[in-house]
Amino acid sequence: MLARVLSSGVLGIDGFIITVDVDHRYGLSQMCIVGLPDAAVKESKERVSSAVRNSGFDWPSGVYVVNLAPADLRKAGTSLDLPIALGTLAATGQLTAPMFPQYAFVGELALDGSVRPISGALSMAIAARDSGLRGIVLPHENAEEAGVVPDFSVIPVQTLIEAAAFASGNKRIEPYRTNLEQAFSSGRRISKDLSEVKGQAHVKRALTVAAAGGHNLLMIGPPGTGKTMMAARLPGILPDMTFEEALETTRIYSVADGVREKGKLILQRPFRAPHHTATTVSICGGGAGQQPVPGEVSLAHNGVLFLDELPEFNRGALEVLRQPLEEGFVHIRRAMYSVTFPSRFMLVAAMNPCPCGCRTDPKKQCRCSIGEIQRYVAKLSGPLLDRIDIHVEVPALSFSELADRRPSGLSSAEVRQIVQKARTRQYNRNGIGICNAHLEPKSVRDVCVASESATQLLRAAIDRLGFSARAYDKVLRVARTLADLDEQDVIADHHVAEAIQYRSLDREIL
Repeated sequence: MLARVLSSGVLGIDGFIITVDVDHRYGLSQMCIVGLPDAAVKESKERVSSAVRNSGFDWPSGVYVVNLAPADLRKAGTSLDLPIALGTLAATGQLTAPMFPQYAFVGELALDGSVRPISGALSMAIAARDSGLRGIVLPHENAEEAGVVPDFSVIPVQTLIEAAAFASGNKRIEPYRTNLEQAFSSGRRISKDLSEVKGQAHVKRALTVAAAGGHNLLMIGPPGTGKTMMAARLPGILPDMTFEEALETTRIYSVADGVREKGKLILQRPFRAPHHTATTVSICGGGAGQQPVPGEVSLAHNGVLFLDELPEFNRGALEVLRQPLEEGFVHIRRAMYSVTFPSRFMLVAAMNPCPCGCRTDPKKQCRCSIGEIQRYVAKLSGPLLDRIDIHVEVPALSFSELADRRPSGLSSAEVRQIVQKARTRQYNRNGIGICNAHLEPKSVRDVCVASESATQLLRAAIDRLGFSARAYDKVLRVARTLADLDEQDVIADHHVAEAIQYRSLDREIL
């Protein structure tokens, strides 16, 4: 007897529909799974047979042939346990399932028949909706994540018995719907406030400019001056995530490995800070397995990627940042797959001015030779530095600044209001979701309109400092953000002057 169950899989962060055909006939007891299954899918035969028996159903002897279509796409993970189990019950006549053509079924089975959570539930739900299905049946732990898909029924189940009862029409389960209004109202949590950082007013100004325009930022200064502390507070001054941003970010975390936010709706902008020993693959994504996983550049999508001790990172790991910084995507091609992960993030980096870190500290003597300093800075390629909009020096603090108990400067909430106002101006002018840092090159000339004096100042700076074409473009974008913060339509000369000051590496300070 033949039974057909609809399910879903994930490639990259995109879901696709899988048709699970189960055929049962008499013969020696065995189960054969075809359709490019990986090791986890092949092992499902033991999980399924034990779950079926321990749930009170029969497991008749005979040959079970399971086909996973489309057969030319690799099937990975454990989400096919539940549809295979339901298919065997229908193929052996123990279940009549009028819901099979209307719903997709996904879930991992424990040996006792309970349904365990899976990866990629949100992408699977979106794929099922786009294919015209009425809903998806999935583990209860994945309901909050998938419940954000509009106009779609998400049916949470906890056991194989419950899933079989729903598929047969004998049990009605209320669809789960995530309360987005409540989620967004409680989603903003600021545990680290910018006012906790002592002094460094000009660096906080640079952080505000970077947040307002979505610009990349490099902080250069001696150890212990607050570079890491300020970077950790940057997500608190960024604008709240929109529903579309939250949905796309959640899809990435849904398929990622080893993240604490798995199975939850991501409502706060991510902050990723990989160690400087991170490999190229961990930064850009992919992996040697049959299922590609997103890297740090994708996990930081719509948020911040912080690289502390920037010159200590592997040169190859830094160079792979070029494409996502320019395009907002990372394209990964391997022998078994070709995927594209979104990776539109703010790059924030920190470094010392020299190997010992004391070169710009007025109270400490630098022990580094000129050659050591040159080799240290040379670890960063010119093309990578060109893609960083703002370079800012972070000086050592005085005793009076450290001992001051009063809050230093504006709070994160106050700065975020300023940033949000500037972003709103940009979205109204550039288009929804397009901040100044992400403008297309052809739009820069139309958007970045400068006064005559500002143009003359920019021309003189380029002639004297030898900016590259990309650096010129970055200066214009930063100046445009400074004008937006001042609520001005035309870039003034003081905006250009401040933007030029944020190119310290081009001015050969190191």
